[in-house]
Amino acid sequence: MTTAAEAMVTQLESYGVEYVFGTCGHTNIALLDAISRSSIRFVIARHEQAAAHAADGYARASGRTGVVLLHVGPGMTNAVTGVLTAALDSVPLVAIAGDIPSYYRGRHPHQEVNLHADADQTAIYRPFVKRAWQVHRAGDLARFTERAFWTAASGRPGAVLLSVPMDHFSRPVTASAHAYPLGVLEKPDLPAEAADRIADLLLAAERPLIYVGGGLRRGPGLDALRSLAEHLDIPVAHSLMAKGTLPDDHPLLLGMPGFWGLELTNRHTREADVVLACATRFAETDASSWDRRYTWQFPPGKLIQIDIDAAEIGRNFPVEIGAVADIARATQAIDLAVRAKRPQPYRRTGLRETITAARRSLFADSRGRGASDNFPLRPERILADLRAILPDDAVLVTDVGWNKNGVAQCYELPAEGRFITPGGASTMGFGPAAAVGVQIAQPDRTVVALIGDGGMGAQLPALPMAVEQGAPVIFVVMNNRSHGTISDLQTANFGSGFGCDFTAPDGSAYSPDFAALGRSCGADGYPVASAADLGDALRAAVAARRPAVIDVPMVNEPVPTPGHWNIKDIYQGVFE
Repeated sequence: MTTAAEAMVTQLESYGVEYVFGTCGHTNIALLDAISRSSIRFVIARHEQAAAHAADGYARASGRTGVVLLHVGPGMTNAVTGVLTAALDSVPLVAIAGDIPSYYRGRHPHQEVNLHADADQTAIYRPFVKRAWQVHRAGDLARFTERAFWTAASGRPGAVLLSVPMDHFSRPVTASAHAYPLGVLEKPDLPAEAADRIADLLLAAERPLIYVGGGLRRGPGLDALRSLAEHLDIPVAHSLMAKGTLPDDHPLLLGMPGFWGLELTNRHTREADVVLACATRFAETDASSWDRRYTWQFPPGKLIQIDIDAAEIGRNFPVEIGAVADIARATQAIDLAVRAKRPQPYRRTGLRETITAARRSLFADSRGRGASDNFPLRPERILADLRAILPDDAVLVTDVGWNKNGVAQCYELPAEGRFITPGGASTMGFGPAAAVGVQIAQPDRTVVALIGDGGMGAQLPALPMAVEQGAPVIFVVMNNRSHGTISDLQTANFGSGFGCDFTAPDGSAYSPDFAALGRSCGADGYPVASAADLGDALRAAVAARRPAVIDVPMVNEPVPTPGHWNIKDIYQGVFE
């Protein structure tokens, strides 16, 4: 006899699933038992949010669909934030949740989600997953599993939920129940006539600009984008999620626009007459709260928006041309169309020199501010030491605050490096567990979880998870004893950081000893007591290839914000 759980595990193996992240519960142990006899490795996360973030990090680093296994009720609700983060950042993730026995629905058995609707835990996830399935027959599980993996990876990737009553895992199924192969995923091309129209607009533009989002990764599509920009001498801006798409030292790269963008970048975005937007949704912070005085001006600028998700085209700005297409294929088609119409490269007088000078000044000024030996350290000193000591192909996995916004703005990422951050949800606590997933996906690279003390405190289960998995993540805790970014914001607008700063009963600043905590979990722990200690700790941690926690006392200072964010207007009583 084959149970539905055993058939499902065979199906997962056939889809190339190598890791499942999660926690146990009485509703999913039949599936865990089947996994124990398979080639799939189960990663115990100790908390469901940590499991979801780790599966998310694994998916971002590997390019595969992440899988997270959850328990009914509180187990599934614990994972909401992690699954939401993956969903909003277009990361393919399949969440498998055990549910109450199918024959007890509505009787309010142990841990059932109920009160105003019986046994409807899928409703909790429906606002943000691409699809939520409730399995009603064991014989349907294989078909729904295939649909879940297809839906997570197709179109705009995202998260899905498969909710399975626990008795269905143990029910017998026929041998054919797992015979649902996963089809080859073909993505839509940009039609030739659309590529020609876009090429004509770019060639006629006086001040064109390319704006690239997080949907374009290394490969032929990125090569084509770079070729197009260099052939027509078009400046390139990138969203927060797209840092590293082009190397930070590229002479046409302007960096981020919006709230954290340079004035040069925001001026180019305001003055562009044609903008080619590639796989980006024009998020609020990248668009200065969509206030045309600061970043984007459509019209008079003409917007060409290409995205795999039709719902994003024209959502925030009117389009001249909108196209639903795979961005990698689209950039190749546009590059070919442009070169057919203008074989010779075009140069714009002084453009590259102006951009290069501004970017060099940005990075040099940041390094200058980071040269201080004052202690506690300035945040830019921490970034400077990381940049000087980490291998060029290191992966930085950040949380929120200076570790995200400051890195995106002024950390000169090497061409071989990778920057992974929570974008859409801007989730505090993403970094620690996501870094473990990244390290599991890329075991030979140096992976650094660059996080605040708030983010580390929010996801302590990442430490024992890293130790158990032998994942040599370096947790660098930028410790200002505060939810620093929000404390700065509150202090600037309301006069104090009440409710944001961590204090002991006597009113003094408080923080756990994160280095000691790391050691207690079996990792290496490095307390930083002087400016020189950080470099020594980083070099030792990189060389040791063991999980390590570096606790870095840091002063609380805001990330420079040259752009605009509407929330500041609200605090000052100015409303739309």
